[in-house]
Amino acid sequence: MSILWHTGQLGAAYYDLGDCSIHFMPDAPDSESLKLLQRIIDQVQPQSILTSAKQDQNMSDFLRRVGSDGPDDTDRRPEIVLFPNLDFGLEVSKQRILSGHFPFMPSHLTETERILYLSSVIPFDSPTMVRALGGLLKFLERRRIGVELEDLTVGVPILAFKKFSLTHIVNMDKDTYCVLQIFKTEVHPSVYKLASGLKEGFSLYGIMNRCRSRWGEKLMRLWFMRPTRNLKELNTRLDVIQFFMLARNYEVVQTLQDCLRNIKNVPLILKRMTVSHSKVNDWQALYKTVYSAVGIRDTCRSLSQSIELFARVAHAFTNDLNYIASLISKVVDFEESLTENRFTVKPGIDPAIDEKKRKLMGLSDFLTEVARKELDNLDSRIPTCCVIYIPLIGFLLSIPRLPTMVDKSDFEIEGLDFMFLSEDRLHYRSARTKELDAMLGDLHCEIRDHETLIMHQLQAKILEKSQVLYEVIEYAGQLDVLLAMAVMARENGYCRPKFTQRNSIHIKDGRHPLMELCTRTFVPNNVDSLEENSRIKILTGPNSCGKSVYLKQVGLIVFMAMVGSYVPATEAEIGPLDGIYTRIHSRESVSLGLSTFMIDLNQVASAVNSATKNSLVLIDEFGKGTNTVDGLSLLAAVVRHWMKMGPSSPHVYVSTNFHSLVQLKLLPDSPLVQHLTLETYQDGEELVFFYQLKEGVATASHAANIAALAGMPAKVIKRGVEVSELFRSGKPIQRIDDPTKEGKLERCKTLVEKFLALDLQDPSLDLQEFMSQEVLPAAAAIL
Repeated sequence: MSILWHTGQLGAAYYDLGDCSIHFMPDAPDSESLKLLQRIIDQVQPQSILTSAKQDQNMSDFLRRVGSDGPDDTDRRPEIVLFPNLDFGLEVSKQRILSGHFPFMPSHLTETERILYLSSVIPFDSPTMVRALGGLLKFLERRRIGVELEDLTVGVPILAFKKFSLTHIVNMDKDTYCVLQIFKTEVHPSVYKLASGLKEGFSLYGIMNRCRSRWGEKLMRLWFMRPTRNLKELNTRLDVIQFFMLARNYEVVQTLQDCLRNIKNVPLILKRMTVSHSKVNDWQALYKTVYSAVGIRDTCRSLSQSIELFARVAHAFTNDLNYIASLISKVVDFEESLTENRFTVKPGIDPAIDEKKRKLMGLSDFLTEVARKELDNLDSRIPTCCVIYIPLIGFLLSIPRLPTMVDKSDFEIEGLDFMFLSEDRLHYRSARTKELDAMLGDLHCEIRDHETLIMHQLQAKILEKSQVLYEVIEYAGQLDVLLAMAVMARENGYCRPKFTQRNSIHIKDGRHPLMELCTRTFVPNNVDSLEENSRIKILTGPNSCGKSVYLKQVGLIVFMAMVGSYVPATEAEIGPLDGIYTRIHSRESVSLGLSTFMIDLNQVASAVNSATKNSLVLIDEFGKGTNTVDGLSLLAAVVRHWMKMGPSSPHVYVSTNFHSLVQLKLLPDSPLVQHLTLETYQDGEELVFFYQLKEGVATASHAANIAALAGMPAKVIKRGVEVSELFRSGKPIQRIDDPTKEGKLERCKTLVEKFLALDLQDPSLDLQEFMSQEVLPAAAAIL
């Protein structure tokens, strides 16, 4: 197994000797504790772990714990192999993958076709995974795994590339996150943050993030990046949200959120304490965190201990928190520390410091008296003098510069040692100032050194109890996320989803969580995908009738259930789910080197190859990027592929404007397939959308009505309708400005047919208007 952890992203790939295949995992977020990596190792159980020699300290510590000392180590821990960082370079790894000779690839492919083929198999937009895969290929080439005794011309067999995911995580790719608008990054509007400042846009994470602490925000993002199949974990989260949803617990919610607002960046503070670089603000932030953590613990202890999270908080937040809070409160003088901008201790902590501070406070009057005595011994031309104290230098006699003092030789005064000139004042050492240095010493530095020593002792005491502070961060983050979800659920009328072992999805009155915030009224719709029937839904309907919104709504509701949140519906029952696959929007990029249709095909291929009976597949307008017949054929073939799987097919939702899919009966009748449409009504020339889902098939796309709503010129729409009618009737379509004889005759024939169709007895008929709008333009075109 090859692993890399960089900037919070984990990439992994491993070679399976059993079937000679390489398995890879696209980039996934992992915290400094590397819990995700530990789960991967537990699941794969590799013999060797390959990584870069240049790595983070957290990774080094982790590998030291899980790895063995070498291949001869008798325990079953994996051997740790370190390669130079150069072997994991991104560009080097890409070239190594693209230039590889893999038996499963057709031999006749050109270089460009090889790149397109591998791009459809390997997600090159996961740089950490690509680097790990490149390092793994280099390792296989050097170690010659499985072919050690063969001729050097025989390479390590690689018969397939496969994507793997953890057994407890719902599989979703970056395209799915993008099209469902789960995350959306925008440039920060502040001019001061244009260079690097980003903020969360209008997304599911953006509206759900009501967290009060930074750790809550990070954990919510992590939960969204790792939707789980662990039903016990999901129900544990839902139990907490249900408790906070109760009206009688409103004050508890407010109390906990007020406390969570003060949970600061404790790991950073402890890191600074370890290297003795803590600041005054760090001590203040730590005290607020500990004090608030005590409040959270006391609140949770007063709540029902049948809720697992409350019981954990009550147990994990030990009396060490009171000990730390008491220490900081007794020792640190926050008011004086902020004034001095350094660590200071309260009076009564150390008698020696108190005595030195007392001397320092009375020093002003004492120095005034010393200056008066010094002035009596100075030249009568010197009007005034003063004795000052400068840290690190000591006590000095300061006198004003006289007009006669021009050169440095004029600064010499008998009995005084000249030190320096500053701001037109001369500074000297006298016998009395030397005596003061010997008697009082450097008070400022001594006080600071003594207080720094006390600070180090206090830091050592706190670091001894640091484990409880890490527990605070972990459980405070969980509380913060679940409180945010509860607030969102209460404000928007969400319901608790139920999980069932039946392979079905039932949602009553489901709503799109983002769309309902943008409209005054939102029409809810049901979702019913059964175990053996109606597992494949085919949606047809006019443009803009809400097909895409419905598909995204299904995906978002299921996703929210898989992160342990309440969902926007009246009822929701979700069966086992292992992945969500989509083909809704094409994420085009020049860097990918793929056409729009090729990107669409990659997304559908991922669903066809990876989706199981427990997967959800959402496909919107697939096939429109190529020739109509070819696109329709591919769509029909994909749907038939899933129909042949019977009850083992995934939950499939397909929206399309290819009405021929039904009219030409390209799909056989099957209880697996259900045809749906969204209700509309034609009121004269106006098309009214009801957005209500019903069984049936749309017979028209109403493109002309949608074009009118989009502001298309009436002449263009009229001509489009004419061409459409001619095409449907099978008549030849002539260009308006066709200069040929046949074109002129066809235009005359059309004009005669329109004239004969007129009812000359109709009183509303305006012949003059007919002449101006029909006859004259046609005559002009013919001439």
